[in-house]
Amino acid sequence: MSKVTDQLYVEYTFTLQPVAPWSDVLAAQLGEKGFESFMETDTGLLAYIQQDLDQETLLDDLELLHNEHVDIAFAKANIPATNWNHEWERNFDPIRVQDMVEVRAPFHESQGFKYDIIIEPKMSFGTGHHQTTFMMMEHLLEQDMSHKRVLDMGSGTGVLAILAQMRGAIAVDAIDIDIWCYENAIENVERNGANQIQVILGGAEQLTGKNYQVIIANINRNILMEDIPKYTQALDNGGMLLLSGFYKEDLPAIKQVCKDQSLTYVSYKEKDNWVAPLFVKK
Repeated sequence: MSKVTDQLYVEYTFTLQPVAPWSDVLAAQLGEKGFESFMETDTGLLAYIQQDLDQETLLDDLELLHNEHVDIAFAKANIPATNWNHEWERNFDPIRVQDMVEVRAPFHESQGFKYDIIIEPKMSFGTGHHQTTFMMMEHLLEQDMSHKRVLDMGSGTGVLAILAQMRGAIAVDAIDIDIWCYENAIENVERNGANQIQVILGGAEQLTGKNYQVIIANINRNILMEDIPKYTQALDNGGMLLLSGFYKEDLPAIKQVCKDQSLTYVSYKEKDNWVAPLFVKK
């Protein structure tokens, strides 16, 4: 979230039906309009933009408002000057996974966990608070990452890439199409001394000519279903594909796309109806 303390902001409250995967898509499109920070809700998204950048026609050409697959309503209100640093620190609690990983902000003291990850998320997704990121960290703790070449697709803050290196990966590509995520991941990679990670700006087109033994893709259903063939092509035989970013009811469709690519389904994790399956290329 922006650290500006003397700026007036406008809060937009978006209600979406269905919420997933459209809240992520909405946040990306709003970021291009100048919105600085976002907060997920049960019914959609809160989004914040500086008051002097707001205008009545701001969202007239927002692509998602004209998408027939999602219903969107929104309201907006001016909010007083806010110390975002204080708000962020007040609302960011450390995340702990299997008593082995702690994801914490720079202002938290280390509690001595085996894997101590420092993340300053700013506008990027991926602190471990979201169910999908949490489950992906569980996968990385349970699978052998030693001497593996790993791809973190849709890397956000870079937290999963950082954990993969801590778990023994010898080379990690962290790829995200969002410039905010790209810049934030570079900062977090440096902050954690993760010198085996290469942060790359772009999408699945960046995979041409690359190969990995583990691919992590925590994005959303639509992008996953489109890009799974590209992931498969970049995955070594015997390699693992870890997916998340979608609900349990979407799992059959994901499994079918993976089956069509000769990927073998192994198992899945579930948290609050979000799922994270594991597939193997044989």
